[in-house]
Amino acid sequence: MARIIHIDDPADPRIAAYRDIRERDLAGRQGLFIAEGKVVLNVLFSSRRFEVCSALILENRLEGMAAALAAAPPDMPVYVADRAVMDTAAGFPIHRGVLAVASRPAPVDPATLLPPAAAPSLVVGLVGISNHDNAGGIFRNAAAFGADAVLLDPTCCDPLYRKAIRVSVGGVLKIPFAVAPSHGEMVELLQRTGHTVFALTPCASARELTKVMPPRRVALLLGAEGEGLPADLMETLATVRIAMRNDFDSLNVAAASAIALHHFQHGD
Repeated sequence: MARIIHIDDPADPRIAAYRDIRERDLAGRQGLFIAEGKVVLNVLFSSRRFEVCSALILENRLEGMAAALAAAPPDMPVYVADRAVMDTAAGFPIHRGVLAVASRPAPVDPATLLPPAAAPSLVVGLVGISNHDNAGGIFRNAAAFGADAVLLDPTCCDPLYRKAIRVSVGGVLKIPFAVAPSHGEMVELLQRTGHTVFALTPCASARELTKVMPPRRVALLLGAEGEGLPADLMETLATVRIAMRNDFDSLNVAAASAIALHHFQHGD
């Protein structure tokens, strides 16, 4: 059972990791990240992918967190505070009243996340996705439609940024991800491991998504809104588009990812 520790001073050094959250979102947390909300903590504890340091729970939320905390590491400290203490420490009102701090994992080789050659595979590749809302939304969709992994190029934003985790509803904590050295090396790896790589685009010249038979091993590449995917990828990869009205520009990239992932998801 997690250790319950009551905190009555926002300056208590035991909750230092939760202090001035917004400022430290920008400054960085020296190898740590913040998870926020009951649903997200459920995923954090159940995934067993991250070393969880502690939780900070609003006192009137503690009873409702019993089931989630039962899945937490047994020696994990659970700090409990009233609204005034918690909000003062955080620097703004924590409406959900549920936080946890965990350690960032060491970087992994993207190749180690891909399913074996004989297995079906659905991988999402992100290039230049710098908006945390979009990144979180894509991870949420990747989790919902059974993607095996998400690969990012170095220009993408940090998936473990607090807002990205929150928007993903814990999808970032569920779906394995890794950063490739470059978008070119990401694509080379995917092709070498038997993936058919599709670049999603609103261009009228691309093949309509619904007319593409989902391959057994497929990778879906998504680029930033406005710029889209780099020209070198668009020139060499098969492109697919989502059919829509001609008098409107395009879908949000996270919304587009949901439609495309639904089409390519594994039959099982």
